[in-house]
Amino acid sequence: MFSAFERMVAMRYLRSRRQEGFISVIAWFSLLGIALGVATLIIVMSVMNGFRQELLSRILGLNGHVGVYALVGGALPDYDAVAKRVAALPGVVGAAPMIEGQGLMTANGLASGVLVRGLRQDDVRKRAILASNIKAGSLDDFQGTNGAMIGKRMADRYGLRVGDTLTLMVPVFNETAIGVIPRSKDVEVVAVFEIGMYEYDNNFVYLPFELAQVLYQMRGAASGVDILIDNPDRADDARIDVNTALAGRYRVSDWQRANASYFNAIQVERNVMFLILTLIILVAAFNIVSSLIMLVKDKGRDIAILRTMGATRAMILRVFLLCGTAVGVVGTAAGVLLGLVFCANIETIRQFLQGLTGRNLFAAELYFLSKLPAIVDPKEVVLIVVMAFGLSFLATIYPAWRAARLDPVEGLREA
Repeated sequence: MFSAFERMVAMRYLRSRRQEGFISVIAWFSLLGIALGVATLIIVMSVMNGFRQELLSRILGLNGHVGVYALVGGALPDYDAVAKRVAALPGVVGAAPMIEGQGLMTANGLASGVLVRGLRQDDVRKRAILASNIKAGSLDDFQGTNGAMIGKRMADRYGLRVGDTLTLMVPVFNETAIGVIPRSKDVEVVAVFEIGMYEYDNNFVYLPFELAQVLYQMRGAASGVDILIDNPDRADDARIDVNTALAGRYRVSDWQRANASYFNAIQVERNVMFLILTLIILVAAFNIVSSLIMLVKDKGRDIAILRTMGATRAMILRVFLLCGTAVGVVGTAAGVLLGLVFCANIETIRQFLQGLTGRNLFAAELYFLSKLPAIVDPKEVVLIVVMAFGLSFLATIYPAWRAARLDPVEGLREA
């Protein structure tokens, strides 16, 4: 596309001499702006991807993809029959009855609200994200009517270890001689888990299913049935299949509906961030325009001489197109390299900056995750590269056209 002569002239124009230093500075700023814009876009999009994926994997790892609940009231009496019927459906890999409710936990003089979940030991083992992240204790003791599994952040906050006792008070009341009082029970900590999501590690208490039934006075009943399917993305279809199999006698919900507003907000934020950060590349492209226009004006005499020596307008056009395109290509390549290296070491960089500044740059209680995630999407990287290169190329068209239209006589006369 470009001849050796055009490449030689373009590279000569990109190497500044002393009198052309200001033009070269603008070109370098253009290159740096494109590199930073591309790198920032890759980093931000990768962090947003990682944030969504980590939240999604943890939410779906601990919660069912589809849930079955009673139409009226909170108790589901025939939970085993429902679980058995649902488990036979195509695409369903598991159905587990569970009890869920709020409670007040007290230990070592501290008290706070918690979310209590009752599950059978076998069903806990099937949830890999929970069973594989036991940091202390064992699931072997998670059975019967005396045992609790809590998150590591909760254990650290209360100063609890395996074998210690905590007290759970639930909003279910007993009538006594002194009046109505809430039910409570002392429970031994048998296991401590850490899945890396602040909300679960700090606020959830897991109890054996039988113990939760006793505590919440739901003997012979459950709060609902958690259903796991082989493809979480088809949860809506699975919800329809489950509802059909149960003849519409129960309330059926799926994770997409339950978390729709949350994940839609993340998607909107990703789109807005992409548009805002694209402006960095756009500004750098305008710098290319200004630097090339100044270069054309500075090289007016050279262009006139080249035209008189036989260079065509097309050749002059390609020379300046090559000048601007080279800035865009080098800047884009540098930005991609910088962005990928940053994403690969983002947690190490965060820890270094935290140690350097002495401040927490990624508070788990605000962002729900204990580590800063980054997942690079190759399709997004290609889109960013194409966009950056496209803007850089468009920015060179007008200055190159202006150079090609320069009248040799006028150029020599001005010189």
